[in-house]
Amino acid sequence: IALALKSIDYETIPVNLIKDQGQQFSEEFQALNPMKQVPTLKIDGITISQSLAIIEFLEETRPTPRLLPKDPKKRAQVRMISDTIASGIQPLQNLSVLKQVGQENQLAWAQKVIHTGFDALEQILRSTAGKYCVGDEVSMADLCLVPQVANAERFKVDLTPYPTISRINKTLLALEAFQVSHPCRQPDTPPELRA
Repeated sequence: IALALKSIDYETIPVNLIKDQGQQFSEEFQALNPMKQVPTLKIDGITISQSLAIIEFLEETRPTPRLLPKDPKKRAQVRMISDTIASGIQPLQNLSVLKQVGQENQLAWAQKVIHTGFDALEQILRSTAGKYCVGDEVSMADLCLVPQVANAERFKVDLTPYPTISRINKTLLALEAFQVSHPCRQPDTPPELRA
């Protein structure tokens, strides 16, 4: 989403987390990302993993449009929301954790984790949101929100208790950068998950 918002040309090289027992475990990919996770970005002669580190690098090297507000309080709110999603929700319902809880428990586990995170996130957003997560400018927090809502939908989470999250997500999905970057529109999205 950050690459699209900042109009940075890029080539996508899909890494299928299921096919071939997980392509992220290949020697070739491990050489790029020792954590064996996606995403990984090669840019400006360096390789960066972890979504927030990638977004922060792009922000520092290509500052237009801004994804972190100038105001320190708003910038802290953006980082708080981003970390709530990227550290407090997403890792707990990703594939490696779901494998550990067992096939029969995966859906219930993912729903519980997302509900717990969204309960907190909805409360936070009530005090920070404008048109988007923090005020009326798209920020790094919004880049974290949309993929997590897509995961919630994939895990059949009832979003009715989360009107602020739902409203912001809907507003963001009207923007082209979020449409072209949506998980259901990626080149390696399985047919049953495509939009």
